[in-house]
Amino acid sequence: MKQTKTYKFILSGGGTGGHIYPAVAIADELKLRYPDAEFLFVGASDRMEMDKVPQAGYKIEGLWISGIQRKLTLKNLAFPFKLMSSLWRSRKIIKSFKPDAVVGTGGFASGPLLQVATSKGIPSLIQEQNSFPGITNKLLSKKVNTICVAYDGLERFFPKAKIKLTGNPIRKDLLQVKDKRAEGQTAFKLNKEQQTLLVLGGSLGARRINQLIEANIDFFEAQNIQVIWQCGKLYYEQYKKYDTNKTIQVHAFLNQMDLAYAASDIIISRAGAISVSELCIVGKPVIFIPSPNVAEDHQTKNAKSIADKEAAILIREKDLEADFQKKFSALITDKTKREELSKNIEALALVNATRDIVDEVEKMLHK
Repeated sequence: MKQTKTYKFILSGGGTGGHIYPAVAIADELKLRYPDAEFLFVGASDRMEMDKVPQAGYKIEGLWISGIQRKLTLKNLAFPFKLMSSLWRSRKIIKSFKPDAVVGTGGFASGPLLQVATSKGIPSLIQEQNSFPGITNKLLSKKVNTICVAYDGLERFFPKAKIKLTGNPIRKDLLQVKDKRAEGQTAFKLNKEQQTLLVLGGSLGARRINQLIEANIDFFEAQNIQVIWQCGKLYYEQYKKYDTNKTIQVHAFLNQMDLAYAASDIIISRAGAISVSELCIVGKPVIFIPSPNVAEDHQTKNAKSIADKEAAILIREKDLEADFQKKFSALITDKTKREELSKNIEALALVNATRDIVDEVEKMLHK
């Protein structure tokens, strides 16, 4: 009887959840198709992937690597040494593991690994989450076989023939959010007669969004709004005192994201690529407050691409004092507007992204 080949896959990316979770989602889908396959993740040795990937059930190797700081700093002096070390380590990992295909999801750890993989002719794919690519993926795009993207118009940055519009991989549990409203309201002990605002600032938190919520606690009470406030682990000690308030609950981190989404009526969020993709699938009215402190201001570009389609409201940090209460009040009192935003953002969802990306990995394997 003919033995079927046991495939080996390396997935690399990290630094933030926005690079880690897509890589895990892709690995999970590959595992469904190839239950006997071997998997190895490669990340940056001092970043969150070193904890999150083993929690998801996969092995990970760390590289001594970090990004180049955009301002002049002594940290940049170490960069050439880190890069050489990471290229050397990547060669050892690839020689030892012998992958059949390599997938990069962005972040500086994926640079050296995919550089080595492509130089050895190993089939390689990168997944770009943002509407404005990071420097790592821009450099790798010339060498990899396939580039999976989540936004139109990326031929400005990448070779057009390699681009596949797939969307961003998202957690499977978000696909059934609509059926979980009652379960979400019970899990978060919410009053079913009141509208619920969900506030998200990312796993670490967003200082400016937290300041905004703190300044508007009386305003939310006056509007009869209850708030699920995920302030981030860096800020929890500072804001947990507000959790005694009957309409405000403060969380460092939300482990049941699907139920939080399901229970909410309006969402305030940063505009990282994975958050945007999730919110399209969730289909609730969203106010995006993009972080201005990210490379190439890509969060504002992500949010604008949604807001321009009448599918979300965009408020820049510098306009919060002038615009927030006015725009929030208008939204909370206008059911037709909320329904229109929900319908329009849901129309942008690419629900089969993970499956479509893995289809592209399979095409590389069989060429």
